[in-house]
Parts: sequence; structure tokens; C-alpha cells
Amino acid sequence: MKLVSFFAGCGGLDLGFRQAGFEVIWANEFDKSIHPTYRLNHPNTILNTSDIRDLKITDIPDCDGFIGGPPCQSWSLGGKMKGLDDERGKVFLNYINIIELKKPLFFVIENVAGIISDKHFKTFHSFISTLSNAGYCVKFSVLNAADYGVPQTRIRVFVVGFRKDLSKDFIFPKPSTKNSHIDLRHAIGDINDPPRFYYKNPVSNNYDRWWNHDCYTGPYDIKYMARNRIKKWDETSYTIQAQARNAPLHPQAPPMIYISKDERRFDDKHIDLYRRLSVRECARIQTFPDSFHFVYNNILDGYKMVGNAVPPRLAKQLALSIKEQIKEPLTKTKSNDKTVLVGFYRDDDQLRLTIENKLYYVRTGFRPGALQMFPGQESPSFLLLHKGKNLTLFHLNTKPPIIKTREELMELGFHPHGDIYLCFFINDKADLQEIRLDKKTEETIRKTTSPFVFVS
Repeated sequence: MKLVSFFAGCGGLDLGFRQAGFEVIWANEFDKSIHPTYRLNHPNTILNTSDIRDLKITDIPDCDGFIGGPPCQSWSLGGKMKGLDDERGKVFLNYINIIELKKPLFFVIENVAGIISDKHFKTFHSFISTLSNAGYCVKFSVLNAADYGVPQTRIRVFVVGFRKDLSKDFIFPKPSTKNSHIDLRHAIGDINDPPRFYYKNPVSNNYDRWWNHDCYTGPYDIKYMARNRIKKWDETSYTIQAQARNAPLHPQAPPMIYISKDERRFDDKHIDLYRRLSVRECARIQTFPDSFHFVYNNILDGYKMVGNAVPPRLAKQLALSIKEQIKEPLTKTKSNDKTVLVGFYRDDDQLRLTIENKLYYVRTGFRPGALQMFPGQESPSFLLLHKGKNLTLFHLNTKPPIIKTREELMELGFHPHGDIYLCFFINDKADLQEIRLDKKTEETIRKTTSPFVFVS
């Protein structure tokens, strides 16, 4: 199957899909400091170097699928989180627009977990709704790369869409190493040679045994020194980041000494053991093979390319799942059973406001106890509200739920305590006899205050 890659970077996502048997025929990457690395490691892929905002649809070849990770800085929890107020955040819309126009069989989008934070969840939901309306069955999930054979804790959001005419829903691959994460000794323990150290000097590309075994020696800022940055040999790494100054420290050093909740320092007795992981060590932890060579003159570019990449091993498992499910359609079964959204109401005033506004809201997002529904997913048929011995049943509107903020709900008279909510629309009251409510289900309903859906 032929693929096109956007925001390709050095090609971690591309490499994983190639390893799974896909052919990446064309890729787009605007950052000129990355071009030599991409061309060296993906010689059979045409590299387009235009800004995605300047691309014409005719520039993009026909293919089976799109893959890409739009810039994450606008959504990152570690940044200013400007979202669509940042030009880098707006290119997410360019990618969605290209998907709408070219309509590949499937697409993949990768981004940081901050994009589904309460601040951005409404925007993220609108992205998913747009893709659903464009003709895709869209699924998204939060994956930890450590659960898929990558020796680091790396939490990212993945969105996969299958074109609706395929009549398939994507199911994310199950974790392969959730109970046996790969540790640092297994990942980098054989790299025994000392690295070459650089601060501002141009990097020499004359390597001996370990290509890209270059280490950044710039100063450690206050924020960096506020937390422990060392994982032991028998642990998985911290997240490999794109900024050299934020690279984790090598596990050869003893733990940083605790001073206060916002301050750590190095052990003076072993000061010579403290150094950042090298570019090659970071690449190993990202699961790039040693044969994948990064080309750079400035060491900061080396760390940037490695840290921004999707780990190829995770990308491969995702690609294999897509390949398998594209070939073998999932069987969908129709059921005459009715789905019921069960919710708790605090007092009679809340029930009154629910009836007056014909609207019921549920905390959404990715926090514990929150309810998630994919745009395009069929809404429940009934809403069953309970408080004590009181049960009230409503018919729900068939239109999909929408996202509202706390402020929008407060304007209707409600008093929510969270930030972002999924809102369902009520048609009218219903007869409790319309659903099957056995004793076990009724007992479950009365014991919980978290919303859930069951089939009657």
C-alpha cells in the first residue's frame, strides 16, 4: 500500500510503516535542517520541501493512506498551549483540509497529550467532527510508547480514520510489553565508549564506532534542576524531548540530591558522571536502528530530530494493525437492544434545569470518570437519571452530543464544577417499562455517581 507523509521530520513514523510493509512514496517536510537526514535514510521517497500552507492538491500524489504528526508545540502541556492562536497550531487545519480533499482510504495523526486537555478538548473534538463529516470513521486513543516495546515513558494521542465506504472501525493494537517494559540497560547498555562533547562548536561528521554519539554540554536551567532527571539502569527512560537542554541524564550517575520540592543538585563526589544522554543514545531509546544516521552541523538539530520523531517500533505496531484491519473487514452486527445513558442528579433543582433546557451534561475529556464518545458514534436512545429511589427516564435526540464549557452551561443556570462537558439533547419523558432493568443493573445504577452506558 502506498503512503504519503506530512510533517515527516526525520521519518520515524515513515520508518515504522515501511517496516510494516507500506511504501512511502512522497513526504513533505519544510524544515531545511532535516532534509539531509530524511533523504539519506529514505532514498526511495520523494521529499517535498514546501510549507504545507503553500501546497496544492495537485502536488500530492494519489495514495492509499496519509500519515503525519502536526507540530505539537501549540498543544504541549510544557509550553504556552496557545492552540489555534499559534500559527504552528493552525497547520493542523491544513492537514485536515488535505484529508478532506484527497480522501485517502485511511489517515493517521499523532500529537501530544496536551491536545486533549480540558483547555483544548473542545477544539480537538471539532477536528474529529470535521473528519467524521468528511466521510471517516474516526477513533482516537492515548498510547504510552513503553507499552509497545519502546524503552521510555512517552504519552501521545493517535487518531486513525478509515473511510466510511470501507465499513470498518479501527481498533488500536493491544499493548505488547505493558507488564515487561524494556529498561535502559537493554536499550543503551552496550554503548560503552564516551561520547563527543559539544556546546556551540560545529559537529564533526567523522565518527568511529558510534554514529551520532554526540552529547550537549550546555548549562542546566533552574526548571531542569527542579526535578530528578536520572532513571536507573533497570528502569525505562523519561520521555526523549526535542530540546537538547531537556535531554534526560545518563543512568551512570547517582540520583540527584533532593534540596526542596523545586530544587535538586548533583552529588559533588560524582560530578564527572553527570551528563545528558547523547544523540545516539536518545535515538536508541526512540528505537531507531544504529544504521539510521542523523546529519547535522549543530548538535541542537540532532536532538530536535530525534525527540520530535514517533518511535518507529510503536509506528510499526500501529501500521501492522491498520494493514490487518484494512485487509479483513470487521463484522458489524445490528441489535434491536436500546442503549441507555445513566446519570446521577444532585437535587431537584438540577433535574428541573435539565428538563427545562432539554439538555443533560456529562464531564468529558480524559480524566478518570469522564465519558468519551467518538463523533459519528450512535447516541444512546434513553437517558435514565437517578437519585436515591427516584428514577426518571427520557427519550434522547438522535443527533450527536456536542461539547460545552462550564461557562456556557452556567449561562443556562447549571452549576458545573469541571471545565468541559459532553451535552445530550432530550426529546421528552419516557416510560420506565420501555427498557429492561433487572435487579443487578438497578443495584449498579443506585451505587454509582459516574455516568455510564448500558444496553437494555
